[in-house]
Amino acid sequence: MTRIDDTPPAWDERTQLTTFLDYARDTARAKCEGVSAENARKALLPGSPLMTMSGVVNHLRWVEYYWFQVVFLGEEDQGPWTEEDPDREMRIAVDFPLTQLLDEYAEQSARYRELVAGNDLDRRAEGTVRNGLHVDLRWILLHLTEETARHNGHLDILRELLDGTTGY
Repeated sequence: MTRIDDTPPAWDERTQLTTFLDYARDTARAKCEGVSAENARKALLPGSPLMTMSGVVNHLRWVEYYWFQVVFLGEEDQGPWTEEDPDREMRIAVDFPLTQLLDEYAEQSARYRELVAGNDLDRRAEGTVRNGLHVDLRWILLHLTEETARHNGHLDILRELLDGTTGY
């Protein structure tokens, strides 16, 4: 499995935050290298029918969309989820090739890198989080790094169950 190094090219706060988010993103992509379209759609965890490699990748994509576009920019939520199906992004992922989901995630990540580069880390989000607070961009970057890293653990488990591939 290939991925970038987590050592930032500079030691300022922005570079460290964005390097770790990119590292987590690249780790998610690396966990999917060589997985067949059929295997990417398999739910392998008892009691977790939505936990597929495709589902996790699509979830990561839509989580970033939500935090950057809906919360940070204050745009209307156009995500695939509904009140009746709050996990729909994971459910519909099996309808798309994993390669497409990974390409869309990479393209979106590039757009969000530009968004982050063009904004101060102290800039407050237009939208609010559950408790009504307007978090800043720094908090969103930290949250997305944590969320992506947590889901990388799910990808680790799924990949090992699929074909025995492990990594760090």
